[in-house]
Amino acid sequence: MRARWSITVAVLAVLTMLASAFSADAATPHYSRYVALGDSYTAGPLIPLQRLDPLGCFRSTANYPAQLALRLLTPSYTDVSCSGADTGDMTATQTVTLGSNPPQLNALHADTDLVTIGIGGNDGAVFGTIVGTCPGLRASDPAGNPCQRHFTVDGVDTIKAEITQTQANITAVLAQIHARAPRAKVLAIGYPRIAPPTGTCPAVLPFADGDYAWLNSVEEALNTAIAKAAAADGATSYVDTFTPSLGHDACAGPAAWINGQSIQPTAAPYHPNLRGMTGLARIAYAALS
Repeated sequence: MRARWSITVAVLAVLTMLASAFSADAATPHYSRYVALGDSYTAGPLIPLQRLDPLGCFRSTANYPAQLALRLLTPSYTDVSCSGADTGDMTATQTVTLGSNPPQLNALHADTDLVTIGIGGNDGAVFGTIVGTCPGLRASDPAGNPCQRHFTVDGVDTIKAEITQTQANITAVLAQIHARAPRAKVLAIGYPRIAPPTGTCPAVLPFADGDYAWLNSVEEALNTAIAKAAAADGATSYVDTFTPSLGHDACAGPAAWINGQSIQPTAAPYHPNLRGMTGLARIAYAALS
């Protein structure tokens, strides 16, 4: 009983900290049934405390949807985000370690009145391909842009070409969200900045110096695809997290919202940490306020 009480106190302390992290002077919008959809940048792998439904989704109880739901005081909150998800997993079961995650859109109902979705980075394996390839190419040309050259074939940036299809995929998903939850306010959440606009930190973000600018341009292309999908949909609001995360990239030290290459007890490599999730929740809340 004493151990259980200690855990309860610790959880309450974390929730109190998260709630106090928001400004209280803005009028709080009212939503009754909030559903969060997305990939690992929504789920929050390794950020305590991790949920077990299923464990393989690496879904945190302190990710930005959880913090947003806490700030909004929504009576009903459902988070079905899952690490590794792409747009196809919105309508198909996603197999993960020790289980599976049902189609994420199954969580939507006619009375859902708020939906956030952060998806697209895994379409075409874009994110995994970049972080799995670029660090290994740095040694071949530390001051150059070996990763950009690697993915440029006959003058075509194959990574950015893949993102063109991602835009169409997201547009199709947004249409299905409205069909299942016609009353819902829908926010398409962009991806925060990983690399700084100038300078490098190879010990943290082990890309070649010239590939930092290319990484930023890929993120900008992905966020543009999400924004264009939201605009084409006409009933979805795009939430820019890239611009307001300036100064919070992986190289920003204690101010970083994004973890670098190392596995941390509280953040997966190249993914948002708890500070980043709080920042993303603030941005989403501001978009609703």
